[in-house]
Amino acid sequence: MKDFLSNFLTKSKELNKEDVYDARCPFCSVQCSMQIFEERIVSRKVFKVKPNKEDPASEGRLCIKGINAHEHVVNGQRILYPLLKIDDEFHRVSWSLALNYIKEKFSQLQTDYGNDTLGVYGGGSLTNEEAYLLGKFARVALKTKYIDYNGRFCMSSAATAANVVFGIDRGLTCELADIPEAECIILAGTNIAECQPTLMPYFLKAKKKGSFIIVIDPRETPTSKLADLHIKVKPGMDANLVNGMLKVMLEKGYVDRSFVMERTNGFEDLQEFLQSIDLQEISELTDVPVDVIERAAEQYGAAGTGIVFTARGVEQHASGVETVKNFINLALITGKIGRRGCGYGAITGQANGQGGREHGQKADQLPGYRSISHPEHRKYIADVWGIEEADLPDKGVSAYEMMQKIAANEIKGLFVMGSNPVVSNPNAIFVEKALGQLEFLVVADLFLSETARMADVILPTTSYLEDTGTLTNLEGRVVLREGTRRKLGEAKHDWEILCDLANEMGKKDYFLYSAVEEIFEELKVASKGGKADYFGITYQRLKEEKGVYWPCPDIDHPGERSLFERTFAHEDGRAMISAVNQQVPKEMVCQEYPLFLTTGRVMHHYLTGVQTRKSSKLSSLSSEPLLAIHPETAKNYQIEDGAFVKVQSKRGSAVMRASLTPGIREDTLFTTFHWGDLQSVNRVTNHALDPQSKMPEFKVCAVNIILL
Repeated sequence: MKDFLSNFLTKSKELNKEDVYDARCPFCSVQCSMQIFEERIVSRKVFKVKPNKEDPASEGRLCIKGINAHEHVVNGQRILYPLLKIDDEFHRVSWSLALNYIKEKFSQLQTDYGNDTLGVYGGGSLTNEEAYLLGKFARVALKTKYIDYNGRFCMSSAATAANVVFGIDRGLTCELADIPEAECIILAGTNIAECQPTLMPYFLKAKKKGSFIIVIDPRETPTSKLADLHIKVKPGMDANLVNGMLKVMLEKGYVDRSFVMERTNGFEDLQEFLQSIDLQEISELTDVPVDVIERAAEQYGAAGTGIVFTARGVEQHASGVETVKNFINLALITGKIGRRGCGYGAITGQANGQGGREHGQKADQLPGYRSISHPEHRKYIADVWGIEEADLPDKGVSAYEMMQKIAANEIKGLFVMGSNPVVSNPNAIFVEKALGQLEFLVVADLFLSETARMADVILPTTSYLEDTGTLTNLEGRVVLREGTRRKLGEAKHDWEILCDLANEMGKKDYFLYSAVEEIFEELKVASKGGKADYFGITYQRLKEEKGVYWPCPDIDHPGERSLFERTFAHEDGRAMISAVNQQVPKEMVCQEYPLFLTTGRVMHHYLTGVQTRKSSKLSSLSSEPLLAIHPETAKNYQIEDGAFVKVQSKRGSAVMRASLTPGIREDTLFTTFHWGDLQSVNRVTNHALDPQSKMPEFKVCAVNIILL
């Protein structure tokens, strides 16, 4: 009997086993941390998620996406082996065959058409190490100038504006902890309650302390419920609204003259421009009453402290850079920056949207936020990489422009890692057609995404629970994510895939890494002296200090928690104020297309939904895109709640279900971008690009709706 009980208990321990993973949510830019408990009870797996109470950003909170993120890791639909398409069907092949086939195809294309016939398309969810390595892979292993990433659609307008105005781009100029100290907060084009919900307590605390909150958004959202003043501006008219506010602030004496004189340039030009505009004309252009513009200006202008936040709602426009510059003008002319409870913040969208653009994924950037066109920057990185400066490719083009290069047969082969461009690009029907004419497409992904379906070769990658690396959150705080769960099948980490491919292509000596920390050590050297200086950061510090802010130039530096207390990052130490001319969308409504369409997120999904749509819980809560329509508008089109409609623009159409809501302007429709195929709203959106950032105008286009 004792032997039986002993054997039974031993067997029970083997069958009932619990693993614990310290993890970070793979989705938004807050980078909430948690512990995940995986208990195997006989053949069944049970997951429990516990938020990290000591997380300095999330403060122990998790949203529904973070709580259920593990579901896509274990849902049984992961790509586990390299796949090769033969006669329109995918077949499992060995890694050696897949890598050799890619090498042969890439080499033949470059022999026939030159190095720049290959393109590389990355993602803002890659770790810093993998973003860095992808840029190095493109420029050293492939020797192509064509590399960009989906972060072009996230932060590029805010990043460009910040570089122009401040001389440096870091999402928040202050800490999250400053938010409750702000007497007035402007939330422009950002729906934090659904996109970064774990940050909402910062704003609730601010409101409790008496902060006046202004939300600028053409529709009512869970975030706008927090507002003391909700301004339903006409889509695409945000820069003009700010001009009205600036004029009121100038006339009513809310300008901090000493700050402007001592720490900025360009105020005189702005002052002259504001004197020439008419507030009533601004009101008519924006569809915002004059008294509302005045109230917003007075509340922010009179406040002793204040923070201005922007996000995709004002940035994803062909005038996004100018609009963000104008919002920053609000902070500069009132001196509300560089001190406690003050600043400007671009609410980063993707998990590593900040770090992903700092280390070489963007067409015009090298590691450390260096410029690929700057001779000294090129020489420094070439020396770090052990190549001749002359062998470093020149600047390429932006993400959407790469699609145009493909359509023009200038790019014939494409390597995609961590992105789904068929769904995420504007004018998606054009993009899908372009990708379809590629001679060779390679996709590295967890799942058979809409883009992966089109690939010639698919390489299986690891998930956030398996892949270790650093990420940079919306504050500019670098954090470490440790992936300790075992790999599934034959999946490899992204950095391992890049090293293996480089080795196959005869570039092994430039990619001799045996651990991801070795890549970070090289990244640190590559960033040294750059705007995004990580040189003083180590994995050990990240573990002990729960994250380190950049810039951090040496091991004894604590990291720059808040920026611009004494000086800005331009050579003269001053910020650049500039006059922003009136802006209008590139596409206005007309008789054929009488309604504006704008897009955004829903709490339960992330980006193109490749991961979140694989979660049974998240999919059950939001299983399809809904088109928000004002009841009066729906009545005019004889559309009832829940009816299927077709949204039509000059570029194409998408099909979705109508959702009637009085919380949106009558001239505006809204839907989300997390779905593919016929439900992809980017089949409709406008590909007009901001001339500076190359951000497409996702947020406003002219459409018609047709009842199906």
